[in-house]
Amino acid sequence: MIRKLLAKDHQQVMQFLADEPSINLFIIGDIEAFGYDSTFQALWGEFSDSGDLVAVLLKYHNSFIPYAKDAFDIHGFTEIIKSFTTEPLLSGKADIVEQFERIQGLKLGRKQETYFAECRTDAHLGRSELPIKKATLMDVDRIIELRSTIDEFVVTDTSRDMLIQSMETKTGRTYFLEENGILTACASTTAENSVSAMIVGVCTNKNHRQKGLATTVLQKLTQDVLTENKILCLFYDNPAAGRIYKRLGFQDIGKWTMYR
Repeated sequence: MIRKLLAKDHQQVMQFLADEPSINLFIIGDIEAFGYDSTFQALWGEFSDSGDLVAVLLKYHNSFIPYAKDAFDIHGFTEIIKSFTTEPLLSGKADIVEQFERIQGLKLGRKQETYFAECRTDAHLGRSELPIKKATLMDVDRIIELRSTIDEFVVTDTSRDMLIQSMETKTGRTYFLEENGILTACASTTAENSVSAMIVGVCTNKNHRQKGLATTVLQKLTQDVLTENKILCLFYDNPAAGRIYKRLGFQDIGKWTMYR
């Protein structure tokens, strides 16, 4: 049976998601931030005959994330998605979301596969005396300006508003280094919740590369988040970046697939 999840289901839902807190970072974070009765967010659960939760589907605006530990009613979830759109933004653990590729009636966008890694220890983190700062709302425009110069980044009209929202809701933070008022490197978190946080936006000013600045900022950010007893997570598809992250203590825990 699939039904819409309500606040009364919260404890059961969180216990179900807790087995893989990193993989479920977005679902956990959105539940904590926006609950079960939002105009732009909704959740559904599949239950067994004995009342055990089998699978969860999150709708956040036009994006959907399914999660299950074993077999689930993919056709039931598909009908829910199709009731809103036939061209969803779909993402999740690779072996779950890739099952939707064979479903008729869904038009999935460009497929992007990434590695999913997490860090639970600071044993491999170095220390630096460089003056790393935590960004405030006054720094938002400089952060967006730096990100806009990075070829691999996609900065949209909503990027600034999303960065402001993450700071105001404390679901994200950015640390940076600067020189003469110009940002030289920065790294951010997003989707922060009570148990985990996602690393994003690690970048270096093109005029200050090959100095280890972004790694230095990332180490400070990682250290501070771990101190709060949260797990750090990140996506990567660049093997060179993966090697840097692994030297800092990140370990691959699976693959994440997105259709955009």
